[in-house]
Amino acid sequence: MTIDDTARPVAADGPPFTETDLPWNHPLARALSRLGRRLKRGDRARPWVLDATVTAVVTLLFCVSELVNDDDDDARHGLDTEFVDLPWPGTLALQAGLVLPLLWRRRKPSLAFGVVISVFLLQLALGVWLRADIAVLIALYSLVLHGDLRRLPAACAVTAGALGLVAVRLPSEVRFLDALFFLFSTITAAVALGLAVRIRRGQLAVLRDRAARLEIERDQRSRLAAATERARVAREMHDIVGHNLSVIITLADGGAYATDVAPERGKQALLLIGDTGREALGELRRMLGVLREQTGAPSAPELSPAPGIGDIHALCERIRTAGPRVVHHSSGTLDTLDRGVQSAVYRIVQEALTNALKHGGPETRIDLAVSVEDSTLRIHVHNTGRRTGAGTVRPHTDAEVGHGVPGMRERAALYDGTVDVGPAPDGGWTLRATLELTPWAGQGIGTRVGTGAEAGGGTAARSRPAPSAGRGGAV
Repeated sequence: MTIDDTARPVAADGPPFTETDLPWNHPLARALSRLGRRLKRGDRARPWVLDATVTAVVTLLFCVSELVNDDDDDARHGLDTEFVDLPWPGTLALQAGLVLPLLWRRRKPSLAFGVVISVFLLQLALGVWLRADIAVLIALYSLVLHGDLRRLPAACAVTAGALGLVAVRLPSEVRFLDALFFLFSTITAAVALGLAVRIRRGQLAVLRDRAARLEIERDQRSRLAAATERARVAREMHDIVGHNLSVIITLADGGAYATDVAPERGKQALLLIGDTGREALGELRRMLGVLREQTGAPSAPELSPAPGIGDIHALCERIRTAGPRVVHHSSGTLDTLDRGVQSAVYRIVQEALTNALKHGGPETRIDLAVSVEDSTLRIHVHNTGRRTGAGTVRPHTDAEVGHGVPGMRERAALYDGTVDVGPAPDGGWTLRATLELTPWAGQGIGTRVGTGAEAGGGTAARSRPAPSAGRGGAV
């Protein structure tokens, strides 16, 4: 059973419902949203413009009309008869004290509220009623939205007390409790609106911060994955190219020496060099074929399983052709180990034999032992070192070790293992590696997490080509 994700609800008497029918997708809503974003950008660039606009609007709506109608007795209401009239200079001064602090209501909300409420209390002491008293609620709202919330209880108490005095001065026709309820409702509305806007802005800030952190984490994960992949490719290239080049160089040196003494040995060395080079070229092609984009390619890259413990014998034979004497011993159940474990063991042994050939020379003796005991796999490689003309043994030093030893340790670390490399008492060089096997690693099913890198990306069950297969070709 399949579900059509493109299906839309269909009205009983109308066309199918689409996303354009949503309220926030209406052209008017989008236009208002764009206008709001532009206003926010303008406010961030010039915050004083909005404060000056609010002050000018309050002045036009509540101050100018009061000054114009100040001397018009017919326009007075019953509420105004309970309060004292001041000359226009006094009224203008009180209005300025109430309205001008709104210019800094966002930058210094506590100071603005303090000045406004002080002028309001002075106005009540003089018995004056002004329409510009709306500035008290605006200053309280600004304090809630932009100020320190620890000062909010005191500000609300002062405002409530001042409006309570206003309720007492109202005419007898207005019930005290009704007036008090209305005035306190205005305080509650100003505080609630300020808190709602403040909470909303805080939520949006948290969401923006979270989005920024997620973007940073995504970039970090991408960079880490890229660095890990580069390290894996470098390790594989080192194992493939470094090993085969070491064998080729040793065979070339031996062939050059044998050309004058036994020409047939020189020819044999050249044939071995060709076989080794073709094998390295084939492995390099397969790795690059996996890494390269295959979109539009006429055929998929030729893949093969990663080398395993069963290929160590052929590896030893290839090293023997370069001159060293290799003695290989194995014990325990090795063939049923997980392919990832076998690939790691093969690469560690390959690097150890390559280092022995490189530093010990063609006359060295290499003892290789691979064994499994309980849940631990052990690798022991020992070579007798390089003999100088005087017959002494010169072991290679740590300074001669390049990227191979760190690569072996990285492979062993995938299985909670260790690799120890150092000089032997007889003047040679010894490598000891241990890999911890999980209870199911030897069952031949699945691959341990993280070992896909060891497989070199190959998944096709094709047999590994013989060293003599193929003849040359460009990478």
